[in-house]
Amino acid sequence: MKFISTRGQTEPHSFTEVVAAGLAPDGGLFIPESLPNLGERYQSWRNLDYPNLCAAFFKVFATDIEFGHISEMAYRAYQSFDHPEYAPFAKLDENTYALELFHGPTLAFKDFAMQFLGQLIEYQVKMSKRTVTILGATSGDTGAAAIQGLMGKTGVNVFILYPNGRISPLQERQMTCTGATNVFPIAIEGSFDDAQYALKDVFADADFRREVGLTTINSINIARILAQCVYYLYAYFRLPDAIQASDNLEWVVPTGNFGNILAGWLVQQMGVPIGSFRIATNQNDILHRLFSSCTYQTEVVQPSYAPSMDIQVASNFERFVYFAEKQNAARVREVMQTFRETGKYVFEDFDRSTFSSSRTQDSEIPGIIKTVFEKYRYTVDPHTACGFKDLDPGKTSIILSTAHPAKFPEVVETGTGSEPLAASLEALKSKEITNYRVEPDSEAIRTFIRNRLRPRP
Repeated sequence: MKFISTRGQTEPHSFTEVVAAGLAPDGGLFIPESLPNLGERYQSWRNLDYPNLCAAFFKVFATDIEFGHISEMAYRAYQSFDHPEYAPFAKLDENTYALELFHGPTLAFKDFAMQFLGQLIEYQVKMSKRTVTILGATSGDTGAAAIQGLMGKTGVNVFILYPNGRISPLQERQMTCTGATNVFPIAIEGSFDDAQYALKDVFADADFRREVGLTTINSINIARILAQCVYYLYAYFRLPDAIQASDNLEWVVPTGNFGNILAGWLVQQMGVPIGSFRIATNQNDILHRLFSSCTYQTEVVQPSYAPSMDIQVASNFERFVYFAEKQNAARVREVMQTFRETGKYVFEDFDRSTFSSSRTQDSEIPGIIKTVFEKYRYTVDPHTACGFKDLDPGKTSIILSTAHPAKFPEVVETGTGSEPLAASLEALKSKEITNYRVEPDSEAIRTFIRNRLRPRP
């Protein structure tokens, strides 16, 4: 299988090439040259455990890697998960399920993709005998999951940008208390969007990318999105047959960057009838406004109780635009250029029939956490709480529980009356924080990376 850019000005790449590149040379995002139809094969995957399902799924896309190597990587990737079902369901009532995606090493859904991507990067370093430089930006959980998947790996240096003071203290400690000598957490002044813009500017410098062997672990890397597709399949297979066959199945997805929901939508586009999708945003609601009015427009980022969604530029939205615009790369270039210059794009129309959306104000989150706890005796983190806003009573709702509540103890305790705890997070509280301050400027970031890299062989 080959992969092409959403902007249409890059030659087709192999799977290993797009993992190594991250962002396409023309500034676009890689997508499969054509989406496969899984209709003839996905039923044969129904009884696979999670690592084997991941391997079977990636066999379709990673056609330049031997299947035995894919299987080994998938097996190793999920050994650190602490639940035998990897992504268990919590059935709250007949029409409401929580899909728990927080049983990985950093207690967030990003572990599903990052643990596998870490294995892919390690494999590529071993095969190529060349070091790589990872540059990522995070609004909270991505950075911690990336660091956990890559720290200590030979031939890999990891630089993670995060907005200083705008992630939870425990999210910051997960990134800055590892003691790993190949990890450089960078606290920038500004928002996640500022970090993301700086990251994309760095990647636009082709000479620098070649110089340091640069790639990214953000969800602009297509391997991240494909890895997230797997838990939709895994969960779908474990639903009761009557729910699978129903026309009223809806996946409720807390999302800011659009990657988590794009993965489910792609599974649907590949021929798996998994239902519809509800975008659950916090008060940084660019996606809710888009799917309500066809207007994609930035506003000022407002810090919130759900910091991983404090985003006003959904980096994965470009992939959806590509398909919504009938794979017209010229239109994608027009849309993204206009948006970059003006901060706004009004679509004449696009098919929104598969999606609905909701917006949760920060002031509502503690009350939702309290209501869910009192109604179901179930504790949710503030991101997952956004998923419980305005549920459709006529549908079976699968709410993606994206993070362990112990990562956000203050607001959860406000809602439930008790502090949620996790042993791995408690162990971080006595460790020393090590981070670096760099301006969210592409030249400053390039200089920092050059100064910190160990000599290349």
